[in-house]
Amino acid sequence: MGSYNFILQVKDVSMHFNGLQAISRLSFHVEEGQIFSIIGPNGAGKTTAINLITGIYTPVEGEIYFQDQALSRKKPYQMARMGIARTFQNIQVFQNLTVRENVMVGMHTQTRSEFLRCLIHTPLVRKEEKIIQHRTDEVLEFLNLHPKADLLAAGLPFGDQKKIEIARTLATKPTLLLLDEPVAGLNLQETQEMSRAILKIREMGVTIILVEHDMNLIMGISDYITVLNYGEKIAEGTPREIQNNPKVIEAYLGEEL
Repeated sequence: MGSYNFILQVKDVSMHFNGLQAISRLSFHVEEGQIFSIIGPNGAGKTTAINLITGIYTPVEGEIYFQDQALSRKKPYQMARMGIARTFQNIQVFQNLTVRENVMVGMHTQTRSEFLRCLIHTPLVRKEEKIIQHRTDEVLEFLNLHPKADLLAAGLPFGDQKKIEIARTLATKPTLLLLDEPVAGLNLQETQEMSRAILKIREMGVTIILVEHDMNLIMGISDYITVLNYGEKIAEGTPREIQNNPKVIEAYLGEEL
């Protein structure tokens, strides 16, 4: 990309748990509009990195900046209001709610109405309800979930439940979306559909950080890749550069990338 407009900067970040070093002096930056992938073997620190960026963990050293704002003291709900959204390795879907209700739940950080206003259903509450309903319909249509909007999430295929989680994040209109293994457990057709959805999300102007083990997906849609091993960055570059990097090949024990 010609413009070096960094939406996210990770600077010398470290994290440890009970003496175990999970992340060691990790640094990278993400350009606005990129699909930026983080890869590495199991236990490399990929999800820990996402948890640090989204406020689940606080780094013991270093700092993370989103649009030049330091994140280390921000709570996850504050980050959501700033425009940062994420999915999780394990599906976080309310099984006893409909598809529509699952998406609407994710928009609570975007509302201002307090309990008393909701109780008496003030004009502000009614206005916010209309906004939520409209935005929910938009994202369900975008991800081809609208025909299933009123079905319970529990009765839907695994692939659709993955899409519900992404729909919930999109409802908040994020500028930065972190996807933690979005195609894990999906079949080939579902993986291809998810790949197309991720590219469409980027076309909307959303910057994406992607953690995934599916190398065909990573190499097919990523603009830039950082490789972790035992909590340390061992390589970074374009997909072609990563495929030919000896350190990366060694870390994956000779697996074809």
